[in-house]
Amino acid sequence: MQVPLIQLQCGVNSYDWGKVGKDSAAAKYAAATETNQFSIENEKPYAELWMGTHSSLPSKDVETQRSLLDLVQDNKALMSTQISDKFGEKLPFLFKVLSIRKALSIQAHPNKKLAERLHAKDPKNYPDDNHKPEMTIAVTPFDGLCGFRPLKEISHFLSTVPALRNLVGAESAKEFEASISGRETSTSAEDAQRNKQALQSAFSALMTKDKSTIAAAAKELVSSAKQDGEEFAGGGGPSNGGKELADLVVRLNSQFEGDVGLFVLFFLNYVKLEIGEAMFLKADDIHAYLSGDIIECMASSDNVVRAGFTPKFQDIPTLTSMLTYSYAPISEQKMNPVDYPYVTFNRTAYSSSSSAILYDPPIEEFSVVKTELNGEKAKATFEAIEGPSVIICTSGSGTISIGPKTKNVKAGYVFFVGATAECVLESDSETFTTFKAFCELSGKETANGAS
Repeated sequence: MQVPLIQLQCGVNSYDWGKVGKDSAAAKYAAATETNQFSIENEKPYAELWMGTHSSLPSKDVETQRSLLDLVQDNKALMSTQISDKFGEKLPFLFKVLSIRKALSIQAHPNKKLAERLHAKDPKNYPDDNHKPEMTIAVTPFDGLCGFRPLKEISHFLSTVPALRNLVGAESAKEFEASISGRETSTSAEDAQRNKQALQSAFSALMTKDKSTIAAAAKELVSSAKQDGEEFAGGGGPSNGGKELADLVVRLNSQFEGDVGLFVLFFLNYVKLEIGEAMFLKADDIHAYLSGDIIECMASSDNVVRAGFTPKFQDIPTLTSMLTYSYAPISEQKMNPVDYPYVTFNRTAYSSSSSAILYDPPIEEFSVVKTELNGEKAKATFEAIEGPSVIICTSGSGTISIGPKTKNVKAGYVFFVGATAECVLESDSETFTTFKAFCELSGKETANGAS
């Protein structure tokens, strides 16, 4: 039987928001695989490295040039029969590296039922019928807009940012403030539902304004941001200072002048992640990534509902109707990784404080382990799991072994590891860092919108 260790050749997408040339980690990782016949162009933006079986950019076996999709469909044991049958003989997750130079679109990803409807109605803009919960892990410092702010913060900005209040409309702003007053942090289901309806009404009032009205308001907003400094937006809210928000408005306006996204940022949490920090976004959660290099893992889908910071197709009616309108501080979306329990370190790894950290979102399709082996000959032995894995090295070098088969590894190399295979990583450098996405169904919860 073939040893289930396959080095992958992975494709990279060129989108305008990607980092340019060799500044892009996605491009550098793609170029690391010698057989990729890919050379980095110095002036070209490179946004995403894709690792998986998704038909838009499928990974291939370096040796045979067969697609990973063909391989897992020919041999169900590579993913396990249970996972292969459950997820239609496709890898249940899509693993990516994103290199972000400027803002991605304000967006959300549909839940399973909505994805099926959108795909049936408009397959050009919604290319598959799957949901897309996703997890982001920072490889370099990252910032983004993620989820709706606590209601008190939104109310504060409606009262201290005149351009925002005028755009939402004085009556809509008053209705929002009256509806949530005294209930902003209530835990009762009835109050929470009322708050969400008020938030949806105010947010929709903003998103449905015509472009010329938004552009005129944006000029006023940017002028205020440049003039007011620390005093901008009433000195900011509890989460972000006035100067921080002013700088953000000016920066985003330089990328998308006069865009509605300049006002959306007052509704959404502005979050910064340090290296190794992570957050999880359920289907139907609104977000916009702004800058940084990240590891991203998601259910295998390419469905995006967009409504700002983009020249691409925008579907504002769908976006405003599909969102959960959950509101919470960003601390509730940040993940709390834990030590991965199913790995054994050798003495060198243990004494050098090597680590294997588990990021485990509440969904079936994926989890991710970040492994750092410190020092030459530091070794980590991972117990076999009942599902497939994809491993990428992001720094350093070493080896990966499955049974008698050993392959050299360096930054950018990507490997598929089949189900029920014990996997050994060994460092031959000062620090050897890998990320492993995997699927194992036992004990996993189902995310909102999963079938």
